[in-house]
Amino acid sequence: MNPPSCGRIVEFIGFLIFFFVPLCLCGKKVKIMKILSKYILKEHTGPFFLSIAVITGVMLLDRILDLLNLIITKRLPLPTVIKLFGLSLPFMLALSIPMAVLVGTIMAFGRLSSDNEITAFKASGINIYRMMAPVVFVAILLSFFMIHFNNNILPDSNFALKNLLVKIHSRRPTSELKPGLFTKLKDYNFYYHSKDKESELFNQIVIYDRQPGDFPRIITAKSGNVKLSNGGNSLSAILYNGEIHEIDNKAPEKYSSIVFKKYCIDIPDLGLKVNPARYAHRGDREMSSKDMKAKIKNLENTRQSKINELNKYKKQLIELKSKISDEKEIKREMKKLKNLTEIRQHRIRSLNAEISRYAVEIHKKYSIAFACLVFILIGAPIGMMTRTNTIGKGFAISSFIFLVYYISLYAGEELADRMIISPFIAMWISNIIFTAVGVYLVIYSVRERRIIHLEKITKIFNRHKN
Repeated sequence: MNPPSCGRIVEFIGFLIFFFVPLCLCGKKVKIMKILSKYILKEHTGPFFLSIAVITGVMLLDRILDLLNLIITKRLPLPTVIKLFGLSLPFMLALSIPMAVLVGTIMAFGRLSSDNEITAFKASGINIYRMMAPVVFVAILLSFFMIHFNNNILPDSNFALKNLLVKIHSRRPTSELKPGLFTKLKDYNFYYHSKDKESELFNQIVIYDRQPGDFPRIITAKSGNVKLSNGGNSLSAILYNGEIHEIDNKAPEKYSSIVFKKYCIDIPDLGLKVNPARYAHRGDREMSSKDMKAKIKNLENTRQSKINELNKYKKQLIELKSKISDEKEIKREMKKLKNLTEIRQHRIRSLNAEISRYAVEIHKKYSIAFACLVFILIGAPIGMMTRTNTIGKGFAISSFIFLVYYISLYAGEELADRMIISPFIAMWISNIIFTAVGVYLVIYSVRERRIIHLEKITKIFNRHKN
């Protein structure tokens, strides 16, 4: 297999850069190119949206399994559950859209190849570059949309989801009062022995009032009507024939007791609702590139001040070492300076790691967005070579490619977080490698060569299977 010539590589790259420049075409040929562009884009539309639905559905199912225990134990109402999964969708779409581009491209060009339409286009003087032009153009537009999505929509949705999960975890799921057990209701502990099924009266009620104050109360009653309302978020009780006991913890001798025939108690907010709340702290996943750049600038200023302090302490330490003396005071000062130096060095290393982490997130937003374009370049020739025309094969091939891409992206992120490689290289190396492979495959598909023989691979696999 001969490597592609430099001329063909230059021709391909030149096309990608200037593909939108009008060709020297006129009349019927321009009309044919418009029809061809619409036809190719139409072939991509169905597989693309189907892939988004399937991939997002699989990710949503996995998310449901993760949150199912939380939903059941916290007894979340339906609107909260819908909001929870709705806020999880943007994160899923950030990954499913690039993968759907890959699946759609492989299936569209695979079907065109299997039906010999690619051969018909070539016979009409239309090369692969021109066939890919409309798809590349749409992929560029989609990449810029994904940049906006990853920088504006995704951080806010992640932040809202984070706030919602915090509120859900603080929710106290008390929709039922159980006999024979103390149930915590906000600042109260509620107990009853049994419940009369006919009259619905609660018997032998004990309520321990733990509201802030000097006099905690214990309320007992022989019976009472107790109702939970507002979705279990409010409690109203009418107690009969009981006593209220109060004691001062600071002065136990101060004790009072009140006997009542009827006593009403209302607890309006048990803390069961998931109320909207805003939390000041945003993590790197909840910030836009602009916010992270501002954060990096502040961290760099802090790092520079720590570097200046470190240099100052090192200079003082050198000056003390130059003094030949056995005085204990000088030794103590040197030990103090050494400790301060180590503390500043540790702080500088942690600041460097934090700066690197934010830089990784910035590059990740852009690299994943431009993966749409990268997957077009690698998906089109693979589709033509494998002649993939079924949804099963399309998902199988694209899943393998995306898995390799995601593993390389994750490995790069880990290396960058450990400051082994730069954030730029870590996040863009996958795109660079996949683009190079895509260019290589496109050029070979132009030369009508097949690197991937899916039929042979399938036959070999079936032979070993049998």
